[in-house]
Amino acid sequence: MGPYATQILGDLGADVIKLESPTGDNMRAVGPMRNPGMGAIYLHLNRNKRSIVLDLKTPEGRQACLDVAKTVDVLLYNVRPQAMARLGLSYEDLANANPKLVYVGAYGFGSNGPYAGKPAYDDLIQGMTAIASLYQQNSGDVPRYAPLTLADRAVGMQVAIAMLAGVIQARASGQGQAIEVPMFEAMAQLVLGDHLGGETFSPAEGSTGYARLLVPYRRPYATANGYVSVLIYNDKHWSRFFEIIGRSDLLQDPRFSTHTARAQHIDEAYCFVSETLATNTSEYWLQAFNAADIPSAPLYCVDDLIADPHLKQVGMLKDLQHPSEGAIRSPAPVGNYSRTPLSIRRNAPRLGEHTEEVLREAGLADTAIDSVTGTRPTDTTDTTDTTDNGKLP
Repeated sequence: MGPYATQILGDLGADVIKLESPTGDNMRAVGPMRNPGMGAIYLHLNRNKRSIVLDLKTPEGRQACLDVAKTVDVLLYNVRPQAMARLGLSYEDLANANPKLVYVGAYGFGSNGPYAGKPAYDDLIQGMTAIASLYQQNSGDVPRYAPLTLADRAVGMQVAIAMLAGVIQARASGQGQAIEVPMFEAMAQLVLGDHLGGETFSPAEGSTGYARLLVPYRRPYATANGYVSVLIYNDKHWSRFFEIIGRSDLLQDPRFSTHTARAQHIDEAYCFVSETLATNTSEYWLQAFNAADIPSAPLYCVDDLIADPHLKQVGMLKDLQHPSEGAIRSPAPVGNYSRTPLSIRRNAPRLGEHTEEVLREAGLADTAIDSVTGTRPTDTTDTTDTTDNGKLP
């Protein structure tokens, strides 16, 4: 959550300082990689950031953290709040150092509930918020997690929004605040927004679940030679689909005649589409649907996504030259801003690459920096090795 939220803000132009322990972010160790500590996912999540290493369990490391916190708008932590309190870095501790600070916690469970303080990871939250069981209900297979870090990234976007909202409020009022964005509650909101169903009403007007999302035939449709994705959704789409297949008479079928009727018979509707599409090729259906302006698309694998001509044209994968990793590619920032164009200004940093730089900006003296880093610069007027410092020009 934390690295993704701050990747978004870094892409938007924020100066993001990534505070790591001496052992570094765990994702550094997840390959593939060319060099130790620089794994592929780490490289994407941590562009546009500076890395500092502090041992927060030492008095010097804690004080350095407080000194840096005096210079920033937001402190985001991605560990349990009890750990922050044990380190002497609670909201009260940080607010004393910087009353305007927005102190944002992204962790598993809200502090007011019985699960407060329990550990949480993406897989656990997907399981607890019914995502795995919804897959089972939809497919008839065993429960499965979505094959991406869905909770981390979905909640990470919520965290980024919370940070921006907190800064807006702090700049308007001159006073910061503590904000928590718990994974469980955030993903429960996401799931229940679709699937609260009849339990929306009191007393209930039916069972939970959004039927269209749960029928077995809501999946890529098999054709005579492959698969296609298609969503025949509104009255116009269904009318044109029936015309394509020469079955305009089905517009009078009480199961298919209205949007409400189709929603009530969605399993039959999708089953009919599935049986129909199996009679011809993917190329035939994609051409026919495109001509009729019915939303459709080929079924991609990840390799197809990389090769997609639209994504190539808009520059979705950026070619970068990393000082230590060489030529790499990274997904581009999302969106087009007419006055403040987005960019990848910094490569993902090596562990602790910017420690001395950031501590100097925070006003620490050489002796204090030495006590934190365990080294003393030989030339205090030039502490940057420009031949291998990981910074873009």
